[in-house]
Formats: sequence, C-alpha cells, structure tokens
Amino acid sequence: MTRQFISEGEGLPRWTSPISHAVVVNNICYISGQLAVNEAGQYMPGTAREEAERSFANFFAAVAAAGFARSDVVFVDIAFIDLADVTEVNALFGEYFPAGQRPARTIYQAAALPFGGKVKIMGVAIKETA
Repeated sequence: MTRQFISEGEGLPRWTSPISHAVVVNNICYISGQLAVNEAGQYMPGTAREEAERSFANFFAAVAAAGFARSDVVFVDIAFIDLADVTEVNALFGEYFPAGQRPARTIYQAAALPFGGKVKIMGVAIKETA
C-alpha cells in the first residue's frame, strides 16, 4: 500500500491545523473538509453560495494537487450551518458536476463550523486502474 500526504499545492490554502488537504492511498484520494479560506488561510465570509464557491475551489485544488481530476470524484459530503442554503448550493453543485457525472453526496446541518463558516466540503476521488 502506498500513501501520499498532500499538504501543499497550487491554489491550496495554508492550514493552521496539523492536517493534510488530502491523502492518497493507492488509487483513492480522501479530501479533507474544505472551507471558504484564501491561500493565506484566512476565512472569507460571504453568502452560502460564495463560501461554497471558495470551498469547492479549495476542494478541486486538493484533488488536482493529488494528481486526480474532477471526473474522478465519486463522493462529496457537504456540511451546512443552515439547511435553507441547500438549494443555492445545489445549483452550484450541478454546475461543477454535469448530469451523468454526479458523485454520490451527503448533506447535513452542523451545529458549528470552523471560523463561523456556512459550508464545509469534503469527499473521495478514485482513479480507475488498468
């Protein structure tokens, strides 16, 4: 079994916590929860959609830094502070993942997120092996 820990990469924010953005085990990439933070690691407050856009940017940057593609994403987990924001983020999800290529997904309401954020996104990507 091989493991690769992704802690740096183009577009990835600097973490203030001692964790990796992603961990690759063989052909599977586990992407840590991504928040609306910029590359300096500063929280960028906004609407749920704005925060989801930034969170997805960080999520896809982690996917790319691990050597995976957006089309390799098979599962996405989205935590919301307010489930009333689901519709707004669903529209964004549909833009990022076209019909026929949508990963499995869970959504739930969290009591709190780091930095007082509105949205946190994490997931799994898998590369097909020959």
